[in-house]
Amino acid sequence: MTAELVVLLVVVVTALAFDFTNGFHDTGNAMATSIATGALRPKVAVALSATLNLVGAFLSVEVAATVAKGVVNLGSVSGEALLLIVFAGLVGGILWNLATWLFGMPSSSSHALFGGLIGAAIASIGMNGVEWGGVMGKVILPALLAPVVAALVAAVGTKLIYRITHAVPEDTKSKGFRIGQVGTASLVSLAHGTNDAQKTMGVIFLALVAHGSISADAEMPFWVKLSCAVAIALGTYLGGWRIIRTLGKGLVEIAAPQGMAAESSSAAIILTSSHLGLPLSTTHVATGSILGTGLGRRGAEVRWGVAGRMAVAWLITLPSAGIVGAICWALAHLIGGLPGVLVVFALLVALSVFMYLRSRRQPIDPTNVNAEWEGGPSVGTEGTAAGSELQADADATTRSNP
Repeated sequence: MTAELVVLLVVVVTALAFDFTNGFHDTGNAMATSIATGALRPKVAVALSATLNLVGAFLSVEVAATVAKGVVNLGSVSGEALLLIVFAGLVGGILWNLATWLFGMPSSSSHALFGGLIGAAIASIGMNGVEWGGVMGKVILPALLAPVVAALVAAVGTKLIYRITHAVPEDTKSKGFRIGQVGTASLVSLAHGTNDAQKTMGVIFLALVAHGSISADAEMPFWVKLSCAVAIALGTYLGGWRIIRTLGKGLVEIAAPQGMAAESSSAAIILTSSHLGLPLSTTHVATGSILGTGLGRRGAEVRWGVAGRMAVAWLITLPSAGIVGAICWALAHLIGGLPGVLVVFALLVALSVFMYLRSRRQPIDPTNVNAEWEGGPSVGTEGTAAGSELQADADATTRSNP
């Protein structure tokens, strides 16, 4: 086995690891509101989301094509140099995903990946190494517009829902909308698979082109589709409980009608972006939709402090992941060849283990994900008890309102 092949295998494994983190980082985009309202029990929600992410990954490759050919300038780099850029970019994306997950902060996995790739490309070959037209038109502009459009659509939808159903008894309304949430949350999960799994497919495609295994004009290999679909589904099933808690309890106090409005608007926007080949951030869309439901319901509480922290995280995602990607490229390049790649990979594993162990100091899981929000995602022993009681209530509601 040649050193070049080993590097390719390390890059593919790292890409699938990123796909895995993407799955558990973004589970809340589809299921946070359904879990918060009791429409679905937490473990059932993540299992359903994982299955539909798996299916959705096979429905489109438009976004994969954008990632493979619209971020790094393939005309200015090839071979081992391109492999190193892809690898460093993936490491930057993974570390940003894990850091924001640790703090329970919804952030864009897509932008973490793009930031890492852009930073590594600039460090390697300069500003000409990036397809700035593609980045501006298909990454940055959609990132600015997506949460605003989602918030407006969800706000209008929420107003219409409450206006149309104002005469319906509250118990009947809640039961009906919880059932509706199961359908809309499922649609968001399916849409997430059509968009986010494609990004990792595009990255692996880049790596294969760099290695010379396929040409830049080749079709996406089936094994790439399958492995990416399985990786994101497994990550989704793990459940990003820290981020689910922030989206479900931290931003807006969600009622079932609001949850259905948020999920419907998210699904419509994500599916449209997948059809157009736009690698949209599902986190931006879902968060904008949830915020919009708070604006659309009279008297709803919107926690603007939490929203502000999310906005700051969004603004620094691209540059932060870019800096990490550039540092990883420089370290691997300095050491050189396979040893450099293995050193960076070992560093990635060490930092990942550290963040996981740090998260276990204040674990968030299905038993306390719905605990009352007290200013942050961390829950102590009192929060755990409260969360267990709340979840028991939600489970009872679900059983009586299937």
